[in-house]
Amino acid sequence: MPLKVVIVDYGMGNIQSVLRKFSLFGITPTVSNDSATINSADKIVLPGVGHFGEAMKNLISLNLVNVLHENVLIRKKPTLGICLGMQLMTSFSEEGEGLVKGLNWFDASVKKFQINDIQKYKVPFIGWNKIEIKKPSILMSGIENGEEFYFVHSFY
Repeated sequence: MPLKVVIVDYGMGNIQSVLRKFSLFGITPTVSNDSATINSADKIVLPGVGHFGEAMKNLISLNLVNVLHENVLIRKKPTLGICLGMQLMTSFSEEGEGLVKGLNWFDASVKKFQINDIQKYKVPFIGWNKIEIKKPSILMSGIENGEEFYFVHSFY
């Protein structure tokens, strides 16, 4: 039986680029915001590009918060958060009005870059940067320490 990957569609993000990347591996994920479809997934992808506060509002209005909690925290389904999708897994974010509550899957918060030297360091940070691999991961398989990736961030 083929692996069933569901990309959660909560109205924000980079779904088409995520679909293209999966197609390189011969995987055809389902894109959905339907609870039953998410419940039937073997693996879940929470993509995202956009505003933390709006993304949480969308997850709440689509009644996806409890479905995601059930699948990730109780059923322990492997879940990949991409960009904003990863940020949503934290407890809080400074992006929005005041502190905005996240999914709270791990104890961390998303903070806005506080830069004193705006001539030297620009926010949002946009550009290529070398990565430093902190621990082995299947996601980093075939990627060397020090390789460059493209980033667009105002928060960390």
